[in-house]
Amino acid sequence: MEPLKIRSIADKKISDNDIVRRILTGEKELYEILLRRNNQTLYRVVRSYLKEEKEIEDIMQNTYLKAFEKLYQFKHRSKFTTWLIRIGINEALTRLKEKGKYFTFYESEDKSSKLNLLELPDSKQVNPEKKMIRQEAKHMLEKAIDKLDLKYRAVYMLREIEEMSISEISDCLKLSTTNVKVRLHRAKTKIKENLYELSSKKDLYEFGYNKCDNLVEKVMKIII
Repeated sequence: MEPLKIRSIADKKISDNDIVRRILTGEKELYEILLRRNNQTLYRVVRSYLKEEKEIEDIMQNTYLKAFEKLYQFKHRSKFTTWLIRIGINEALTRLKEKGKYFTFYESEDKSSKLNLLELPDSKQVNPEKKMIRQEAKHMLEKAIDKLDLKYRAVYMLREIEEMSISEISDCLKLSTTNVKVRLHRAKTKIKENLYELSSKKDLYEFGYNKCDNLVEKVMKIII
């Protein structure tokens, strides 16, 4: 299928589920649309577990290839993104285990906790000075997130950066909604409030442009 036709289909906002059905009937070229739709989210999720860029991209590629291989097992009971994230997390945990850094991720945390949501500012018009400050603050926030324990970092990334619902995160991480809320609260208490006030959440851990194109090209060459 030509790139123009793929772009046209993508622009029609066809649902992921419909794209999956069409891929399974033979239009495997459409898998590129799912890659481009999910690259940013998958990158941020895997980035919660691993920090080396080459390793992250390897895990992402493995995740996409495994998802394509097992696409017939997708039952449409949850979002395709949720199903894909589960595969990505399993791949990341397997890599950590191989490196001797595996731990019990699904331990229970049943203590009650009241959430205190802190929002990042969402101003779209900033002068050059403020833009520079935001860029510095973004790097500071990324470092602050990296210092979180993995079990808190993953929940924080899914909720605050990817804006997934508590129930979706619970489904992805195989945790109770209570545990998700507790971990989210504990993650927030470890990140200073002034970092929130200076940063923009939408451009954290970006995975676009050449990175996105290169990964799409690698995966599609293997599939087609």
